[in-house]
Amino acid sequence: MARSSYLANLNPEEYLQLKSNLWETQNHKCFICGREIDLDIEETDIDHIEPLASGGKDSTANFALTHSGCNRRKQDSDLRVAQVLEKLRVIQEEAGTRTATLSDVLLHFGGSKADPSIKVDGDEFNITFGEGLKQTYPIFTDKLSGERTVFLEVPHEFVYHDDLINPRGINTRIGGLIKEFHRKNPQLQVCLARIDNGRIKIFDGQHKTAAQLLLGQTKILMRLFINPDVQRLITTNTNAGSKLKQVAFDRSIMHQLSNTLYGERIERYQKDYGLAPDEFSFSEQALVSHFKGQADLRKYIIDSQKDRITHSDKNRLTAYINFDGRRKELPLSYSSYDKAVLSRLIDKKLVLETSLDFREEEDRNPRQIEQRQIIKFLNTLADIIYVDKFNPEVGTNRIENRVAKGDDADITNDHLAAYRMSKEEIMLASIPLMVRVITWSLTLSGINFEDQGLFMTEFPEQVWKNLKRFIRSYAGLPIWKNRALADTIFSGKQNQNYWSVIFKTGETPDGSKVLESPINIMEMIKADEPITAHNA
Repeated sequence: MARSSYLANLNPEEYLQLKSNLWETQNHKCFICGREIDLDIEETDIDHIEPLASGGKDSTANFALTHSGCNRRKQDSDLRVAQVLEKLRVIQEEAGTRTATLSDVLLHFGGSKADPSIKVDGDEFNITFGEGLKQTYPIFTDKLSGERTVFLEVPHEFVYHDDLINPRGINTRIGGLIKEFHRKNPQLQVCLARIDNGRIKIFDGQHKTAAQLLLGQTKILMRLFINPDVQRLITTNTNAGSKLKQVAFDRSIMHQLSNTLYGERIERYQKDYGLAPDEFSFSEQALVSHFKGQADLRKYIIDSQKDRITHSDKNRLTAYINFDGRRKELPLSYSSYDKAVLSRLIDKKLVLETSLDFREEEDRNPRQIEQRQIIKFLNTLADIIYVDKFNPEVGTNRIENRVAKGDDADITNDHLAAYRMSKEEIMLASIPLMVRVITWSLTLSGINFEDQGLFMTEFPEQVWKNLKRFIRSYAGLPIWKNRALADTIFSGKQNQNYWSVIFKTGETPDGSKVLESPINIMEMIKADEPITAHNA
């Protein structure tokens, strides 16, 4: 807090009396977190509610009592904003490892409980919330799209998050919106929603909606689409996050939306050819040919596979992926995971000519084999590098800086190693080595395979044993646990070539020796550690 002349002039007895008065006024609760304060055992702070720099007064009317920990952790100098951001932090904790969404915020404040009664009569929109009176609004028809919409205010009990069109989570930029609303600055754009089987779902403007809910707003002003073309809305939302760059969509969300759009193209193909909804006797290539000119379809096919692999309940690596790129608990950013791993293991140019249902019942479809084997690859990485080694409670924040300063008592060697191996430039250099282990092992086994669509070839068990031995040897390199390197090669971001040179020569590009010897795939596969039932 800014230095307070008022507090500085209080003697110890007067300070304790002020603390007691604030404690009573606040019903014994911390101003920021709302939890009870035990004055006998907990450290507390007295701070300005409105900062002096923003015009707040240095007087008792502008003081609040907080836990010292809450005051140190606060995300804004204005305690009223800090109070709101603390609510969001609690909601994120309740969501666990995934990023909280508008749905989590709505449920936290008692929203998403009921559906209204809706009737459309020509250009009139009639709606009744619960036992309330019927309300009537005019319907507007957009001259460009032909979509019919209505503008209205909806109680939050009747509002839901649309995770089909917009599955994005709440990111840290919401803090700016909360400050804007707190300053009573109006926002130009209302949220967008649609009617889905009588339910009102918000698909755009979820951050503004969440900010209003966090600030105590219980009615949401929106533009509501009536019987919209849902696939057009999905496409529009996807384009906003990719081609138009209007919103910052995370890669994982783009893959999820692509999966939805790929499913929509399959449905359209079935309708165009009079096929039943459960008829999949056509290929990816047939889809691409049918929708000729739609260049994005190839991307939808690949992104759909990425999404299915990432969100499979069998994928143990998912627990260590930082999906929104802003949290500090998890080591592997989704961007790095996508660029270094998925994009290396899934060929973006390969479109299959086998039917979508080819040997599907036997779990022998090429995409099923690819999915199953890539998940096994990811689980191998997870089990050897992360499980029981990386501690999310320690996280990733300023790791190398802390190690360099010696402030690293809680950072184990395994945690440090997992953090370092997760760096994007290191993964970009190491994953190709692991792929070479697979291709070398397949060649040695006499199995025919294609580099394109490599993981669609069923790997024999010896390939997996060789891969596990290599990854164990790789994860055991002393460099990952060498704390003396925190302020040298690990102090800043390098590039893929930097690490490729280290792996190839044992030295950095400027000649500093950091490995005992260059990485030799054959030698690393000959690891002394036996393959046991536990680690096989």
